[in-house]
Amino acid sequence: MTNLTKTIHRSVLKISADSHGWEDDEIVTEYPLTIFLNDEEFATIVCTPADLEEMVIGFLAAEGAIKSCAEVKQLSIDEAQGFAYVDLHKETILSQSFYSKRRITSCCGKSRQSFYFFSDARTARPVEGTVSVTPEQCMRLMRDLQAASEIHRQTGGVHNAALCSPDQILLSYSDIGRHNALDKIYGKCLRERIQTGDKVLVFSGRISSEVLLKAAKIGASVILSKSAPTDLALQLAEELNITAVGFIRHDKMNVYTHAGRIAID
Repeated sequence: MTNLTKTIHRSVLKISADSHGWEDDEIVTEYPLTIFLNDEEFATIVCTPADLEEMVIGFLAAEGAIKSCAEVKQLSIDEAQGFAYVDLHKETILSQSFYSKRRITSCCGKSRQSFYFFSDARTARPVEGTVSVTPEQCMRLMRDLQAASEIHRQTGGVHNAALCSPDQILLSYSDIGRHNALDKIYGKCLRERIQTGDKVLVFSGRISSEVLLKAAKIGASVILSKSAPTDLALQLAEELNITAVGFIRHDKMNVYTHAGRIAID
């Protein structure tokens, strides 16, 4: 259980068309966490300081450093210093040139591109899930995702992600980094051995190629977003057998790939 705070309070000058004044506001926390893997510095992730163990496990799995939690001998986090120490039962097999002292920022650009093709070739495989979901269920899950995120309501400064059955949210996470929110889901699934092929991934941000690859590694066969996809993401969705749905807003949505999983009467 983390003792770190996810938000802080500060006084801000709020201005509208007909008024202005100083008010107390809640601001999301930005926290750097440096991961040491087998006593070597692996990466620094800028994140929301919550669910850090899940995020570390999911990040290492997504980057190809581990395949399961069984490979982790010990994981400890020094919250005060911002360090995560991970010891594996095996030697680190990844070349130092692929991961040395990388900084994983909370921005929306390709901050992880040093691993972009190397680890993806090792870990991304076509998804075999057979889940079926109706348009009404898609829209309800998106509404539920937004309603479930207290930190988003407080600050408006985080991305939200959830793993769902067609009927309900099973687990959800928020983070300033969209990749971090997905890594937390991945880490939780690995730690709890949650089956994902029959699950739906619901996400608040754009479906980029990196996000699509995260979905493939998690194993979810459907990804839902309120935002747009990119062309490369859709190419990957076609290849990896993932149903990509975007622009879920009000009573509308766009199904871009593998539409057979969307059950229309």
